[in-house]
Amino acid sequence: MAAGLALGLIVRAGVSGAAAAGIGETLHTLGQIFVQLLKALVPPLVFTAIVASIAALRDLENAARLVTRTLAWFAVTALIAVLIGIVLGLVIQPGLHAGVDAASARAPSGSGSWLDFLKGLVPANFLGLSASTSIDAGLAKTALSFNILQIIVAAIAIGAAAVRVGAPGESFLAFNASALSIFRRLLRWVIALTPIGSAALIGDAVIRYGWDALSALGSFAAAIYIGLGLVLLVVYPLLLAVNGLNPLRFFAGAWPAIQLGFVSRSSVGTLPMTEEVTEQALGVPRAYAAFAVPLGATTKMDGCAAIYPAISAIFVAQFYGVPLSLTDYGLIAFVSVIGSAATAGLTGATVMLTLTLSTLHLPLEGVGLLLAIDPILDMGRTAVNVAGQALVPTIVAKRAGILDLERFRGEADTSLVPA
Repeated sequence: MAAGLALGLIVRAGVSGAAAAGIGETLHTLGQIFVQLLKALVPPLVFTAIVASIAALRDLENAARLVTRTLAWFAVTALIAVLIGIVLGLVIQPGLHAGVDAASARAPSGSGSWLDFLKGLVPANFLGLSASTSIDAGLAKTALSFNILQIIVAAIAIGAAAVRVGAPGESFLAFNASALSIFRRLLRWVIALTPIGSAALIGDAVIRYGWDALSALGSFAAAIYIGLGLVLLVVYPLLLAVNGLNPLRFFAGAWPAIQLGFVSRSSVGTLPMTEEVTEQALGVPRAYAAFAVPLGATTKMDGCAAIYPAISAIFVAQFYGVPLSLTDYGLIAFVSVIGSAATAGLTGATVMLTLTLSTLHLPLEGVGLLLAIDPILDMGRTAVNVAGQALVPTIVAKRAGILDLERFRGEADTSLVPA
């Protein structure tokens, strides 16, 4: 990260023309290849891990209670985050101190809706995969994409069915366990490229975005990062300490995933790393981590789905002079806690923001005011998301008495990359 940051600053400060373009394109390409490698592993890794988790949870005591506690902690931490966002929005009042031109307001091409979210829960096919075709320079290009929430739903159903059929399902579960081992080995090979990927991603971000656009929305950006800092550096450590866990040890173990989330801006892209550190460095049992972490990658979004939409909604309301009532603030909290799964772990938080604005009947054009600096904000948002996705399984495992405390304290071998 330090090398990438330094290279990006050097290019912005003193390199111009073809050289700058060449360095920027090289960093961008390397970074995108690294993220693509991680994302390519997500569908098979999540599917096989959750099927294996369902099979293992039958032997784990209080499995249903673990799931319930996980969802409850997701909701509690999201509520704390959104309350922090609301307070900061009211105190800093970013919408009254913005230097952005109202003419730049424009509605996004798409917006989130509760109906789309509910329909999105049902897998469109066996693995929740979809294809789209676009025309670029006269050529038709087809791209595959996936809905992580649909993959989770399909994997839970198939895993439960394999367990219920008894002996006929044992061979399938054995094959799935073998496939999971193969995908985990592939993951370790990709993780070995993390230094190169991190340097390329942070260097590309510095060259591509810089900080020039922050001036007009400085108070808004400050409110967002203050809120993210309070959650990451105050709320999370307090929750860990209350539950008898050393915050420094948690951040030492979770750091590889947090920093990758910061530079990649994708919870889904970071998901394989998050699951790896949660299990290997933080000591959460594999059977539970394989279920909780992918679920968190879709529903545990304290940055994108709590702090950001809360402050953004208040910003839009202040900018357009629309008064908000106590009921409106309650709706912000409700949407943030219940609707966070609508973000589906994708890069950016436009879906969640438009869902919040439409629920409050605020102008969707306000989204266009904030897009200029969204990539810069998204880096911090995703880092907080990833930290929360590792935090909750760690706390729940500790409270359930199944956390490997020796591994959490760093007394066991936690190497993520084989020799």
